[in-house]
Order: sequence, then structure tokens, then C-alpha cells
Amino acid sequence: MVLDEPFRASAAVAAGAVTRAQLRGPRFLRLFPDVFVRVGDQPPDLLLRSLGAAQLVAGRGVLGGWSAARLLGADAAPRDAPAEVVVQQEQRTHPGLLVRREVVSAETRTVRGCRVTSPLRTAYDLARRLPLVEAVVALDAIGRLPHAGFVPDDLLLRREFGARGVRRIEQVVELADPRAESPMETRTRVMLALAGLPPPEVQYELRDADGRLIARFDLAYPQARLAIEYDGAGHDEFGPRGPGQRGLGYDDRHRDLRTGALGWRTIRLTAADLTTRRTETLAAIRAHLRAPIPTCVLLSAPRTTQAVV
Repeated sequence: MVLDEPFRASAAVAAGAVTRAQLRGPRFLRLFPDVFVRVGDQPPDLLLRSLGAAQLVAGRGVLGGWSAARLLGADAAPRDAPAEVVVQQEQRTHPGLLVRREVVSAETRTVRGCRVTSPLRTAYDLARRLPLVEAVVALDAIGRLPHAGFVPDDLLLRREFGARGVRRIEQVVELADPRAESPMETRTRVMLALAGLPPPEVQYELRDADGRLIARFDLAYPQARLAIEYDGAGHDEFGPRGPGQRGLGYDDRHRDLRTGALGWRTIRLTAADLTTRRTETLAAIRAHLRAPIPTCVLLSAPRTTQAVV
């Protein structure tokens, strides 16, 4: 029996893999009733807690919400997101566990031996329940999974009359764009949209006249030759990886010099620019969009997904 992943204590004791005395010692951590895991170098993250929750409701429920998203491969949950289970019968709640009583019927799949809600059902549930920005983050993150099997508009077809939060699905879908490659890119794009700014191009490719790729921007306003890049460490304080910033590396500086010589301006944002400096950030972007476009050697009009220089 593998003890490095969450396990049922009663089964492990019966199999002789561990004793009750050992479970009470410092080497093991109790996640939920009768569910333990060996203590590691880091506190249990959402993935580990979700695997533990799956053990708790095995045969009686499935993982849903952010737990299902994490097992499916979408690592975009807030740092403090609880493990989540969906059951059709009574299940006590516990610290770090969210219990929902709903019917999921056949909308499940098995991942790492755990039953989880399908990508579409997971996105639908999170889009209905989360605050607007985080709902879009969830939809983008799940929608860009290679095996997602749906597009955002499919949530409109999935709507159930009278279901909680169903009225907001349309707004979430309208703001979604699974081409975003990180939760912070999504938050940046949604911040612009909610501020009334025009929608930027996502993952915009700037190419030369021979089709060679010069740069790919997180977000871009091609007509204004303005690029917006997010320079945080993926999740920053919004997610599980901490507040560290990766900073501006040599490749970034070199690219900014090259695209700048072609008349492109680049605004680089960090987490603070989306939170405490949000007003100043939006004002700066508006000013850039109104500013005259620098002269450059643009040889043809920008296309939908790329510009030729």
C-alpha cells in the first residue's frame, strides 16, 4: 500500500502497512476522518487535499469544483481553495472541505483513480458560483485543457432553468477566452473589459514580412501598436505559488528593444498593477491608446492574429 498519497487509515492498519501509534506520531497527517497522508516537505496543497477528499467519499460521491479542475489539469485555484466533493446523500463537512449535494448523473470521468466531474460540468459549476472574475479564470483554465472537449458557448446550452447562478453564465461566457495562458492573463484581460476598454487581441503574434515570428504578446492592441505583458510568477498572491515575481529577464528586455524599434510599446504588469495600483494602470493604458502611434516600417495592415513588419 502506497502511503505517500492519501490513504484510508483503517485499510492501512488492517493491511499491516502502518500502526495506529504511528498514525498518531509526527510522520503522518490526518486530512479527514480516517484519511491520512505521510508528512511531506510542504503543507498539503489542493491536489493532495482533493485526493484525500476522494478517499473520504469513495463510492458515495465525486470531486467537483476546483478539486475536479485540479485533477483534470487546470491549476488555477486560489491558494486557499477547499477540496470539494459532490454527493447525493448526507456527508458531514470538515475544515478544508466543501460539500455540495447535487446530482451529477453521467457527467463524470476517472482521473488518477478518482471520480471527478467532467470538464464541462466543472466549468459550469464554477462559472455559476464564483465571483465574476474568478469564474472567468476558471472557465479559461478548464477550456484551454487539450481534452476539455467544449468551447465556452457550450455552457449556454448546458444552462438549467432555475439553477443557482445560471443567469450570470452569459456574462462569464462573454468575457471568457481560453487562449489565455495563465490566470493572471485572464484577470488582466477582464480588468480591461470591465473598465470599458476595447478588447485586446490574445496571444498576438508579431511577424516580419517573411513570416518569421518576432514576438508573441499576452495581450495587444495592434492598431495602437501597444503590447501588454504580465510579468508575475503565474499565480502570485492569487494562487498557490506565493508572491514571487520572476522579474524582467534578458530575453524580455531584448525583445522589448526589438519591438520598440518597430514602433511597438510594451506595458509590463505585476500583481500590484491589478490590485493596489489598478486605477493608475488603467489610466496609463488609456493614455497609451490615445497617444500618437510612433513611426515605424509597417508594410501592411495588422491581421487578426498577426502583424507584418
